[in-house]
Amino acid sequence: MSTIASSFELFVAMRYLRAKRKQTVISVITVISVIGVAAGVMALVIGIAINNGFRSTLQRSLLGATAHVMLLEKEPSQGISNWAELDPQLQKIPHVVSVSPVLYGKVVLSGPPGVGQIEGAQLKGIPLDAPPDILLHLKEGLFNDLKNTVGLPGIILGANLAEKTGMLLHSVVTVVGPQWVETPLGMHLSLISYKFRVVGIFESGFFEVDSFWAFTALSSAEEILNEGHVVNTIELRLDDIDQAQQVAEEAEKIAGPKIAAKTWMEHFQQILGALNSEKVVTALTIGLIQLVAALNILITLIMMVVEKNRDIAVLMSMGAKRQQIRKIFVLEGLLIGVVGTVIGLILGYSLSFLADHYHWLRLNAEVYSLPYVPFSARWQDGIWIAATAIFISFIATLYPARSATRIAPVEALRYE
Repeated sequence: MSTIASSFELFVAMRYLRAKRKQTVISVITVISVIGVAAGVMALVIGIAINNGFRSTLQRSLLGATAHVMLLEKEPSQGISNWAELDPQLQKIPHVVSVSPVLYGKVVLSGPPGVGQIEGAQLKGIPLDAPPDILLHLKEGLFNDLKNTVGLPGIILGANLAEKTGMLLHSVVTVVGPQWVETPLGMHLSLISYKFRVVGIFESGFFEVDSFWAFTALSSAEEILNEGHVVNTIELRLDDIDQAQQVAEEAEKIAGPKIAAKTWMEHFQQILGALNSEKVVTALTIGLIQLVAALNILITLIMMVVEKNRDIAVLMSMGAKRQQIRKIFVLEGLLIGVVGTVIGLILGYSLSFLADHYHWLRLNAEVYSLPYVPFSARWQDGIWIAATAIFISFIATLYPARSATRIAPVEALRYE
């Protein structure tokens, strides 16, 4: 019986929406309501997709060059000399996939005379048995060439750094690093130059990394930075980056009181915080479109109740219950919301896919660190966006539906 009643209410609701009305303005407002819901849903899908795209792209690029958890000296001094003893203990921590002792240092790169120019760089010495993700797929060259100890030591440059210094694959680059040299007058800071051969060029897609980073073997970095057999960072890579905080706490207990653990979330706190704030602002701003669409639904249903005053009275006199009348107008509003939501989702996801695939929105990489606006539309976001749009549409139906049930059949039909 309830199924028959529901079919009746849905049938009447759909008929009211399709029927030609004396007041054309109601039909126009109905179409505007659908368009408003669709526009709000589409805009929200695209806005969230852009936020997700920036977040995932930056996260992938940055974590490809750094680590999920980093162990550093609380007060930089002589470096971490007991890293070999800590390695097997850190390997036992749950979720740790690899432990890499690395050495960072600022150097200056100089290309061939008259071809390139002098550029500052962040040199990172890495163990050759555990390359970072960013070096697994090079733009040019092979990572394994770093293991070749015959001739000059190898170095891998970021694509923009190689371009600015005029470096090509297999060319020789001069690397200048600071070293403390003992003189008759005491220790003196001097600049020592070394020759390296470019064995690879990487491109992460993140401007700052591609323009400033260079990788070499840990032993070569120790020599040019004159650090001895020590490192200044121990990097941990995990199988689940969301467990970084828990792993950092365990790693600090093992490393001792002089070592601090820093997670990738803390390292990129400013960037991630800005993206989170932008996501909230985007949702709130675009949410106003949904409120406007809901207002259109409210106006449409109120005008429809006025227009269908006589029809409602007839239905009630023929035995239709007030609950059924209320449900008819609730279903009308929900149909508008559902149709607009479906159209908005289709347009939002389609445009996001095309914009990301064909790189429609180009950026200045030097300003925004990315060459184009990335889009990443996730199906999980579509669920809550659709649910929100339909819920707002439902709220907009409550007052008109309640007003429809207050019509007195006798009064409405008295002069008919």
